[in-house]
Amino acid sequence: MDMPDLFDQVPGPNSSVTTPDGDGLVGIRNVTRNTQIATRAEVAGSGVKRSKGLLGRKGLEPGGGMWIVPCEAVHTFFMQFALDLIYIDKKNRIRKVRSNVGPWRLSACLSAHSIIELPVGAIRDSQSQPGDIVKFEPAEDA
Repeated sequence: MDMPDLFDQVPGPNSSVTTPDGDGLVGIRNVTRNTQIATRAEVAGSGVKRSKGLLGRKGLEPGGGMWIVPCEAVHTFFMQFALDLIYIDKKNRIRKVRSNVGPWRLSACLSAHSIIELPVGAIRDSQSQPGDIVKFEPAEDA
């Protein structure tokens, strides 16, 4: 799937999230606070990519991340690093944030439609909080 098809499906801040039918890269902004959450987050929209997630990796680069769509819960079993997690609903509103979630943990938000996995510190740096609105846009250098 080429990137323009993916962005035809990725909503603006006032529309509903639709599930990408493939994978790609997106930038993610907190429009409420006018801050960048991620510059190059991978989209895990396929079953294979959602199942594997970040398993087997040593970490995430600054500005990196993974947007798992659809998803209400994640685990960090067998992970080698901690994550920040942002749960968003179908209207791109942050429902829950969890910082520095270490290996061997479970985390869920039943009102979420998708989850953004980020390097530790991304929530602090973007000042993201429940109630904020996020926007998906083309990734840097995509």
